[in-house]
Amino acid sequence: MPSYAAFLRGMNVGGHRLTNDELRAHFVTMGFAEVATFRASGNVVFAGEEQPPKTVRERIEAGLQAALGYAVPTFIRTAAEVTSIAAAAPFEAERLRGSAGKLQVGLLAASPSPQAQAEALALADETDGLAFDGREVYWLPAAGVLDSALDMTTLARTLGAMTIRTKGTIEQVAAKHFL
Repeated sequence: MPSYAAFLRGMNVGGHRLTNDELRAHFVTMGFAEVATFRASGNVVFAGEEQPPKTVRERIEAGLQAALGYAVPTFIRTAAEVTSIAAAAPFEAERLRGSAGKLQVGLLAASPSPQAQAEALALADETDGLAFDGREVYWLPAAGVLDSALDMTTLARTLGAMTIRTKGTIEQVAAKHFL
């Protein structure tokens, strides 16, 4: 069976609390197998019938909406896509070493147009780096994400819905579940 990862936005924030056991149970109820969670922030790895990621996303979003009573934006990546994100090197090693911030991965619903990418890149100053690869935007803040001057509201308006994870989290998911 193919393996997927679902990265859920807004889990365990803003009054929406759900244990990993509850989340796994919802995925099993939706008919997925080999369900595992990683941390308590909406990272779910599972197996299911081979379907386009869009179909898998729609199924999960509808199932969670019905079970929880609120929308849960979901970003699906195949096992190959997760390992590709984990292996990506969007910035030079020297720049990574020189940053006090952690490399972030914005998982997007769709690949942004060249115009949207240009608009997003214009939002970043010389202290915050942005790089694109398909449906991912890599963000290297100069310091902590809360200290960044990058306007995340405008970035989301430019690129569309996204959820953000540290690249380290993606690497750990890949190593534990897909390698």
